[in-house]
Amino acid sequence: MSGTVTKVSSNGTYTFTKPNRDSVTLLAGLGVEGDVHAGVTVKHRSRVAQDPTQPNLRQVHLIHEELFGELREAGFEVAPGDLGENVTTRGIDLLGLPVGTLLHLGDEAVVEVTGLRNPCLQIDHFQDGLLKQVVGRDAAGNIVRKAGIMGIVASGGTVRPGDPVKVELPAEPHRPLDRV
Repeated sequence: MSGTVTKVSSNGTYTFTKPNRDSVTLLAGLGVEGDVHAGVTVKHRSRVAQDPTQPNLRQVHLIHEELFGELREAGFEVAPGDLGENVTTRGIDLLGLPVGTLLHLGDEAVVEVTGLRNPCLQIDHFQDGLLKQVVGRDAAGNIVRKAGIMGIVASGGTVRPGDPVKVELPAEPHRPLDRV
């Protein structure tokens, strides 16, 4: 399974959206260089308030570009970086990957998938009603989160739009993604 990086984004300050960049540098064990969410311990404000010593399992946020088309069909305009993601991909079912999957981005960078992004009400502040589009329920009543996946940087490197993404699945049995 493989795909492509379509955009990369980062921001050194706490804002909901992140501007697109020509490239981002991933730092092993830390995240995206210069991004407000980089670090060994949690950086998301709500998690820091709970326990600032928790390990940062959300160093890199990835979203599949296909989500934007789905949202457009529902009447929303969302572009890469708008939902705060660092890496936008095309051609990979990110939400269907198991925990521990390694995503090889470009020549050197490797991100280990830790779980699903658990979107918050800030999404509705960005565009009213958007939260219901990215968090819903399936036919069995189970919560479905579509706002991307989170990971930690296993190996650092520079990532650019157009870089290939190679998926390396972990050994079985696979654990499905859950919110982190």
